[in-house]
Amino acid sequence: MASAEKLAQIQAALDEIRPALQFDGGDAELVDFSEDTGVVQLRLHGACSGCGMSTLTLQAGVERILKERVPEIQAVVNI
Repeated sequence: MASAEKLAQIQAALDEIRPALQFDGGDAELVDFSEDTGVVQLRLHGACSGCGMSTLTLQAGVERILKERVPEIQAVVNI
């Protein structure tokens, strides 16, 4: 389980990305972050959950930005 501070950092970074996701009819919810593995778990909602481009969006967009903001992140996965 991640510290409250680390989760807050990830949530703040996700909040920066959220308007772009919502513009396309989607959203992302932070589920968990493992400080041991560096893996962030997100749940995609709305248009993002059924979109064929969601994997690209997650890796090229969301993951890249989250890693820039929180260097401890190793990967971002959709659950």
